[in-house]
Amino acid sequence: MSEAFNQPLSGNDMPRFGGIATMMRLPHASTAAGLDACFVGVPLDIGTGNRSGTRFGPRQIRAESVLIRPYNMATRAAPFDSLQVADVGDIPTNPYSLAKSVDAIEAGISAILSHGCKPLSLGGDHTMALPILRAMAKRHGPVGLIHVDAHADINDTMSGEKIAHGTPFRRAVEEKLIDPNRTVQIGLRGSGYSADEFDWPRSQGFRVFPACDLWHRSLVPLMDEVRAHLGTGPVYITFDIDSLDPAFAQGTGTPEIGGLTSMQALEIIRGCWGLDIVGCDLVEVSPPYDTSGNTALTAANLLFELLCVLPGVQRRN
Repeated sequence: MSEAFNQPLSGNDMPRFGGIATMMRLPHASTAAGLDACFVGVPLDIGTGNRSGTRFGPRQIRAESVLIRPYNMATRAAPFDSLQVADVGDIPTNPYSLAKSVDAIEAGISAILSHGCKPLSLGGDHTMALPILRAMAKRHGPVGLIHVDAHADINDTMSGEKIAHGTPFRRAVEEKLIDPNRTVQIGLRGSGYSADEFDWPRSQGFRVFPACDLWHRSLVPLMDEVRAHLGTGPVYITFDIDSLDPAFAQGTGTPEIGGLTSMQALEIIRGCWGLDIVGCDLVEVSPPYDTSGNTALTAANLLFELLCVLPGVQRRN
């Protein structure tokens, strides 16, 4: 373990039920200055249309992250021997205004990017992806996108509103925040408002992989295809916890049966190794709908896995 970089507080030094509940009990930093990557909370749920509660997601993810140790036993990734990482706290969303919250998120992520730091955002409903992508595009231009979700989130409006958790990726196309020809959607399923709902992203150039095509199979070959499709250039990863079947992640606002397994989620993220990842998020964790904490625990582990595939992370052979 390197002393040159921040380290998570070990369970051997402080019981896992003690200490300050930052992400993985890393040091808290007031800004991203001097950091290579950071965890940042986005407590937001006023973009949801039914079950709220994702405003509590970042806090619960942090609480469950105390179980995660610093080395990845499967991939041998050693992020805390490779990168300077800290928890920079939460972006101050406005619980009374979605528009002001969207502006605050864009400003918060832009501030992180200004230090050359890669944000790993804890959500928070999926509306947050739009202002994050706005900040990403200002720095990197249109980015490639890996979108893992039960839903395409490409509605034009929801209840007449252009900004909501079901519209961010249509706005992202319209605003040229993403490169449609370098965008993939994985895990889509469920019922829709029209029979051709998943045809719109295909018509824009997205590669769409519905969940039903992924049942009973390893996704390692799929991710080989995804990496080849994305090629070189900046890539943003947005991972909605409802992409997983409710058997694995019940604590979310819009669960859909027939989803991905937690093992497939690991294959997807580990399959991103080698891409030029400029940031990522894990969204739609709603703790009130899973009192066991297991959904947040799964989310915390997936965020650790996302950290492990960032450029510059060494693997101990």
